[in-house]
Amino acid sequence: MPAIALVIGASRGIGRSIAVNLGRAGVDVILTYLGNAAAAEEVVSEIEAAGRRAAALQLDTGAAGDLPAFVARVDAVLGNWGSGRIDYLVNNAGVGLIRPFAETSAADLDRMTEVLWKGPYRLTQQLAPRLADGGRILMITSRTARKTKPGMSVYGPLKAAVEALVPYLAAELGPRRITVNAVAPGAVATDFNGGRLRDDSTANARTAATTALGRVAEAGDIGGAVADLLTGRFHWMTGERIELSGGQGL
Repeated sequence: MPAIALVIGASRGIGRSIAVNLGRAGVDVILTYLGNAAAAEEVVSEIEAAGRRAAALQLDTGAAGDLPAFVARVDAVLGNWGSGRIDYLVNNAGVGLIRPFAETSAADLDRMTEVLWKGPYRLTQQLAPRLADGGRILMITSRTARKTKPGMSVYGPLKAAVEALVPYLAAELGPRRITVNAVAPGAVATDFNGGRLRDDSTANARTAATTALGRVAEAGDIGGAVADLLTGRFHWMTGERIELSGGQGL
């Protein structure tokens, strides 16, 4: 039976690329979206065109009360596919915020914490029993977890918290041969944070000039690498962080 992946936050950008690349690699994919059902169904269609099964489920990772119903929907899809397990879990859902420290509100802090920290913690906790022994978990974090950038005093530290969680989960899930790792993209030209790097040629060129490989990443640079990490021979790597930045800031 083909491997099954659950990709959280996959209707656009990096998540979409991860889901599509997994489908092309022969993996069946359950993907989640926040509000854009039409975009999610486009991803489903693209995966199905590659010959794999796909399903899109709505999920707000910051809404703890929605999690039991979501897990039940995952179980229903798995049942329809004749399976009771997930092989790969990718925690990618996120929300951007670029705001000075002095102007960040309590509501900003609470929402970001729910989505970026509590969300992947709760999801992994609930879904780990459904992960196959020998499965793989990937957390999508950010270069800003370790490289400071003005206006990201909430986003960066929360991604750093997720990276700190990775070795703890790797230790606890190791007896089941489940690997847990983090991938930290650098600058990527998507619609994240208002699509600044995608749409602002000056900002894009400025970032490219500080990147060893000479350009800003596209979503496919990250999605293809994540698919390779999940489906390739990386069973002996766990508790690690891999930065995919093209040598940004070297």
